[in-house]
Amino acid sequence: MNLPILPTISTTFIVISAILVAIGWFKIAKRDIEGHKKVMLLAGAAALTFFIIYATRTVFIGNTAFGGPDNIKPYYTIFLIFHICLATLGGGLGLFNIITGLKNNLKVHRRVGPIASVIWFFTAITGVAVYMLLYVFYKGGETTSVIKAIIGSSF
Repeated sequence: MNLPILPTISTTFIVISAILVAIGWFKIAKRDIEGHKKVMLLAGAAALTFFIIYATRTVFIGNTAFGGPDNIKPYYTIFLIFHICLATLGGGLGLFNIITGLKNNLKVHRRVGPIASVIWFFTAITGVAVYMLLYVFYKGGETTSVIKAIIGSSF
């Protein structure tokens, strides 16, 4: 099996970020505040690394279309939209929670943290599922970059 390198690396960073969030939960439950802070910042850095790889790949190389059977495509599309919504919400809440934690706004941080973490766990799980559907279970479809789509349509 020949897996594409950038999607494999970016998906790995999402999994790493979710594992680090789980470790952060464990650390705060043990009242290890400094350990919690360090691990959660690492989780944020792993998520940011994913986003940089994903965004760069999307602009310059492109996104891969679903290459599986046509009868599954509508379900995949709905699942992908669900994943994108989770990722957007989870990323935004995660960033918000990092900021509230760093500013010592602990009342808000303690309220939003568990919600953001659970959403991020589901984001990681659905992200791995999307990766598996695109590159492992089925051969990926066509890949078109945003730049090619823009330049190609304007000339």
